[in-house]
Amino acid sequence: MGVATGIDSLLDPLSRCLNIESARRIAEFRVDPIVQDRVSALGAKASEGTLSSDEQAEYEALINAADFISILKIKAKRQLDRLP
Repeated sequence: MGVATGIDSLLDPLSRCLNIESARRIAEFRVDPIVQDRVSALGAKASEGTLSSDEQAEYEALINAADFISILKIKAKRQLDRLP
């Protein structure tokens, strides 16, 4: 099983648990500007090759969380699209 298939296998059943309101709230979710600024700053340092090991771990965790949120948002939007 590939990474994408594994993530889909985990998140598909979860997304089906969403009611209309929670699906809408997830679909409309926006990252806090302070967090986005931190990701941008860490990304710039990563491009320059100047991240400390702690910053590297933080950056990877933030990117992984953002990926998870993005996938969940897509799945929530699909749930909403299926509504009559």
